[in-house]
Formats: sequence, C-alpha cells, structure tokens
Amino acid sequence: MDAAEYANLDRVEHHHWYYSGKRRMVRKWIDRSRPPVVTDTLLDCGAGTGIFAQEMEAQCRVLVLDDHEEALRILRTRFRAEQILSLAGDAVPLPDGSLEYVTALDVLEHVPDDGAVVRGFHRLLKPGGLAVVTVPASMALWSDWDVALHHFRRYDRAQLRALFPADAWELVYVNYTNVAVYPAVWLVRKWRAWRPVKTAVRAGGGEAARTEDKIPPRWLNGILRTVFVGLAQWRVPFPFGVSLILVARRRA
Repeated sequence: MDAAEYANLDRVEHHHWYYSGKRRMVRKWIDRSRPPVVTDTLLDCGAGTGIFAQEMEAQCRVLVLDDHEEALRILRTRFRAEQILSLAGDAVPLPDGSLEYVTALDVLEHVPDDGAVVRGFHRLLKPGGLAVVTVPASMALWSDWDVALHHFRRYDRAQLRALFPADAWELVYVNYTNVAVYPAVWLVRKWRAWRPVKTAVRAGGGEAARTEDKIPPRWLNGILRTVFVGLAQWRVPFPFGVSLILVARRRA
C-alpha cells in the first residue's frame, strides 16, 4: 500500500466495524483455541499500524513485522525498537520454533508467493503453535479497492485450505466471514465498476471517499460489528462471504 492508504487506515481502523470487528474476532479465536499466557510470544506479520498487536500486549509478548516504510514509521511510535522486525531478504530474522503464535490479518493477498509465507509460519512456530490468518474472499468482489491496496488475489475456501497441508497443520477452523454484508458489498462494487468514481482519499477524509473508508453512524457501526463477530464464531460452513478466517495448529 502507498502512504495515503496507510494514513487512511490509521484514521479509520480504531472504530470502523470491519477493522475493530476483525481484531475482536481473531482475539476470540485465539482465546478459544490456545489461550495465551504472559510468557508466550506472538508475531504479527504485516502489522500495518500495529493496533491489533497493541491489543494483544495485555496477554503475551508481542513482536511486529512489516517491510513497508510507511508502516514502520507508525510502528516506531507504538512499540519499542526491539519489538519491531524487518525481513532479512525473504526470511523473518527469528530462530526456528521460537513462537507460540503467528498472525497475518489481511496479508497473504499482498504477496506473490503466499505458499512460501505460510511455510515460513510453520518454521517459526513451535509444535502446537497457532497460526491465524484472514484474507479477502471471492474474486467476484474484485474491485478498485483491491487494486488500490495492491492485492494479488482474493481467495475461496479451498485455495486458503490448500496453503495449510494436513501433514504439517491441524486445521482448527476455516470459514467465510462478513457473510451478512456480502450482497451489499457485491452491489456497491459492481456499481463502482460500471460507473467509476474517484477513490483517492486524503488522511483527513478527502472528497469522493470509497464506501469502505467511511465509518457508519454509531448505531449502525455497532450492529455491523456485532453481526460480523457473532457469525464468525459459528461452526456452520458458510457458502460465501466477503472475507475468510483460518486458524491452524502446527503439527509436531
């Protein structure tokens, strides 16, 4: 992402129902699957503005990783220098089997070789360690939003599962999320494709902002967040959604 996108993300993600709901959803699945203790270490890959990692500091030791200078500039204001990692070539500069948790929230779609990234997660985790990832779902929703955020792809369930082979990973949970808003998102993005609009956004909230960048009224924002997080706890295999979440445990 470019500097304007990072500034915009920093502006909206504290309160926007999607970003705040995604963080809450991931924390709930971590607590359900392997509750952290203070001696555990979590690496948040592609940490962006670092809000999720900040929230996890109350439960365990946290490290953050990013390779974009715009993100690193923000992370340096929120974390100590020893908590911030950059890639060493294509590798994370940590020993094998040194982590209890790896999270990658809307990260895999940004990298050309997502399989290599997941193999890196496996290297870093201890046996029994947990990987939690979220990704955008459904190429039917591909839009100017994906282009602006430099996405390589959107996923379906089978594609995401295939990145975590059964000989290396125990799949705890994988499902579509943001199910309830799928029809509305589909309509908005098809409308924008048919009738292009300016999508550049200034950090202060410039003109012609994308729908995804606007925080709804408080009452609606709260309802959307509650529905998003609530449905993401169900074990019903939803057939579609705007996003996907996968929770996987590293096999010995």
